[in-house]
Amino acid sequence: MKVLVTGVKGQLGFDVMQELAKRGLEGIGVDVDEMDITDAEACRRVITASQPDAVIHCAAYTAVDAAETNMDLCRKVNAGGTRNIAEVCRDLDIRMMYISTDYVFNGQGTRYWEPDDEREPLNAYGQSKYEGELAIEELLEKYFIVRIAWVFGVNGKNFIRTMLRLGKERGAVSVVDDQIGSPTYTYDLARLLVDMIQTEKYGRYHATNEGLCSWYDFAVEIFRQAGMDEVRVTPVSTKEYTAMYPGQAKRPMNSRISKEKLTLNGFERLPAWQDALHRYLEEIL
Repeated sequence: MKVLVTGVKGQLGFDVMQELAKRGLEGIGVDVDEMDITDAEACRRVITASQPDAVIHCAAYTAVDAAETNMDLCRKVNAGGTRNIAEVCRDLDIRMMYISTDYVFNGQGTRYWEPDDEREPLNAYGQSKYEGELAIEELLEKYFIVRIAWVFGVNGKNFIRTMLRLGKERGAVSVVDDQIGSPTYTYDLARLLVDMIQTEKYGRYHATNEGLCSWYDFAVEIFRQAGMDEVRVTPVSTKEYTAMYPGQAKRPMNSRISKEKLTLNGFERLPAWQDALHRYLEEIL
């Protein structure tokens, strides 16, 4: 099987390419230099020349706060770029996987979001990813939409690296304790995505590591596992944090997403987030 992967300079695209290679599958990795996804002709030219059996579309504009003032660019990448790829996949009859986000929901309440729940984004980034989902659903029949959250991987910036850096520099951090979700290790996620792309079990899915925590809980566990117990972690509410750092995009309070559909379709779910964190820290420290 030959799979074209977008966004290979990012955390997830990098690990998907590694996973494909590990299994002896051919991965064609592209980033903006090889295929600018906002350029419809470039998408058509590169995908047609590559002749893949599938596309795993990891590339995205992910600067959530900056998106509030750069909505046009964010939409051009996340909605327009996705549409450009989907049109080629439709014309060449190629299956496509689109990596989306829990931000397509309104983030309210405490129940787990199901894959087919109504979407109601609460910020510009979420809106752009939602529009990408709509493009996929409008154009394709052979598609996977996989929503992920709280991502970390070896190839890029993330919450864990930020906490480790701030802990060393300041010895103390303030972290939000009223936003609840599940971290996602791209190494584990890549395995699932490669499992999935080789099937025809199309549709919307949710995928994160198992277990729930707040960002505060996550930070405490990061420092505990990294042997940095001297770092003081102060819990703050979203309201307090926003007052300290104004100009932030609105974040979902409830990022609980149901992974039952993975089980129902015979896919192996990801390990507990604490286990994923342990393996990640062993990799980077």
